[in-house]
Amino acid sequence: MLTSLTLNQFALIAHNELSFAEGFNVITGETGAGKSLLLDALSLCVGERADTSMVRHGADHADIYAQFDVLDNQAVQQWFNTHERELEEELLIRRQLSSNGRSKAWLNGTPVSLNELKSLGSLLVNIHSQHAQQALLKPQFVIDWLDDMAGLTQLAQQTSDAYSTYQKLTRRAEDIANQESQRQDRIQLLQSQLADVAPLLAVNYAQIEAEHEELSNIEALMQEASQALALLDNDGDEPDVMAMLGRAIKLCDHQASVSQTFAQASEQLYIAQEQISEAVSSLSAYAEQQLPDPERLIELDTLISLGHRLSRKHGLPISDLIAESAEWQQQLEALQNEPSSEVIAEQVAAAWQAYLLVAQDLSEGRRKAAPAIASELVNQLQPLALPNARCEFVFTSKAAERSYNSNGIDDIELLFSANVGMPMQPLYKIASGGELSRMALVMQVLHATRQDHELAKPMLVFDEVDVGISGATAQVVGELLRTLGQSQQLLAITHQAQVAAQSHQHILVQKHHEEQTQSELQIISGDAQIDELARMSGGVIITEITRDHARSLVAAVK
Repeated sequence: MLTSLTLNQFALIAHNELSFAEGFNVITGETGAGKSLLLDALSLCVGERADTSMVRHGADHADIYAQFDVLDNQAVQQWFNTHERELEEELLIRRQLSSNGRSKAWLNGTPVSLNELKSLGSLLVNIHSQHAQQALLKPQFVIDWLDDMAGLTQLAQQTSDAYSTYQKLTRRAEDIANQESQRQDRIQLLQSQLADVAPLLAVNYAQIEAEHEELSNIEALMQEASQALALLDNDGDEPDVMAMLGRAIKLCDHQASVSQTFAQASEQLYIAQEQISEAVSSLSAYAEQQLPDPERLIELDTLISLGHRLSRKHGLPISDLIAESAEWQQQLEALQNEPSSEVIAEQVAAAWQAYLLVAQDLSEGRRKAAPAIASELVNQLQPLALPNARCEFVFTSKAAERSYNSNGIDDIELLFSANVGMPMQPLYKIASGGELSRMALVMQVLHATRQDHELAKPMLVFDEVDVGISGATAQVVGELLRTLGQSQQLLAITHQAQVAAQSHQHILVQKHHEEQTQSELQIISGDAQIDELARMSGGVIITEITRDHARSLVAAVK
C-alpha cells in the first residue's frame, strides 16, 4: 500500500508531504484547487510520461517521492527477483522532472528505466480515469472486461496471436503467388551468373594471375637467371662474387685474432657466403629447368580471359566480383528455400485450424461465464438507484468465417435496461450519463475485486468517481467504496459530500493566492472535515444547518 507521498516544486505545489491510511482515502476541494495534481504525481511515480509544465514556475526541477509498504506483496517480490534487484520492507520511488524536458527515476536509490517503473507500477497502483464511462460505449472495452472477469485473458490473447499468425501467413502466401514468376526468373539469373564465375571460384585467382605473368615471360626470366649466375659464380676467367667473397673471408680470418672487428666481419661474411650459395642453387635450377607445358599456359590464358570478360560484364574488379558471387549464392539459397505455393497453402490451412480451435474454446468460455457476470453486475447496480436494472451479454455468431477476427468468432454486446417493461438495448442507445457513470463505477469495482484474495492488491485510484450521481445514490457509492476499502487501499477524487463522508481518511486541496499561487494538501478531520463536507453540501456560505447535515453524514458512517 502507499504510505506516503512527497511533492517538491510540482505544478502549483511548492512542498507537501502526505501520509496515507489503509482503506478509503478521499480527495476533495473546490474546482480548480488542484485535486488532480495528487493523481498526476502518483501516475508519474508508476511510470507515466512527464510534461515540463508539471515543474513549478521558476524552479529548475520537480521531485516526487512515493513510499510503499510491500512486505506482503508477493507480486512485487517476484518482480524484484526477476529484475535482480534487492527488495526491502519499504519501497521508495523517486521521480525527478527537469524544466529542460528531462526525466529521471530511482527505485530505492538505484536508477530505474521508465519501462521497468511502468511494469512495477502496474503491481502497485491501478488508476481508473474519469473517462471510463466513454470507454463503455466501445465494444472492445466490453469484450476485454468480460474476458478479464471470466479469467479468459490468456485464452483471448492466444486467440489474437493465432489470428495474427494466420493473417501473416495469408499475406505471405499472396506475396509468394504474386511473385512466383519473378522468383523463378531471379533463380535462373543467379544460377547463370554463378555458373559463369564457377571456374574462378574453384581457384585462387590472385595466384593464377601471378603464375600466368611468370609463364608468359619464362624464357626471358631463365636467361636473366643465367646472367645473374655468371655474376655470382662462374668457372671462367671473369671475376665473380663468390670468388671475391672467398678472398675477403681469408683476409678477415687472418686478422680475427688481432681485432674483434675483423672477427665479427668474418662471421658476417660466412653468413653472406652461405646465403649467396643458396641463391646460386635456386637460380641455377631456375635457369636449367625445362620449359613448361604449353597447355598449362593455355589453361591460364583461358582463366585470365574469363576473369577480364566477367569483370567488364559486371563492371566490377575481379576481387569484388568473387566477393559478390558469395552474395549471389546466399540469395539463390534463400529463394530456393522459399516454400512453394502448395506448401504455404498447407501452412495457411493449419494456422486457420489452430485459430478456430482456440477461438471456439474462447467462445464457449465466454458464453458459459457471461450469465453469472451479468447477474453480478445487476446486483451491484440495483442499490445505486437502479432497482429495475437488467443486463445481459448477447452473443451473435459472425455471419461468415471471413468475418472472424482477433476477438474471436462472435460479436458481443452488453445490453441494458433501467426500466420495467422496457426492452434491453445496447448501452450507447439508451443509457443516460448518470447510468453510464454508475455502470462504469460498478464495472471498475468488480474488476478490482476480481483478483485472488490471497495476493496483495494494488492501490485503486478513482478519478472523479461520482460523475453524474448525487443524493441517495452518492450515499450508496460512498458505502460501496468504504466496503471495498476494507480489503484494499483506495484513493478517489469526489465532489459529493455523501461519498467523502464514507472515507477512512480525508485529504483537502486548497489554493492560496499570495505572491505566487500555491496549492496545499492536508489531511483533515473533526471540525475541519465537517466544514469541508458542509461546503460540498451547501456551497460557499456555510451555515449551522449545512454543518448539522455534514455531522449527520459522519455520524451515519460511525
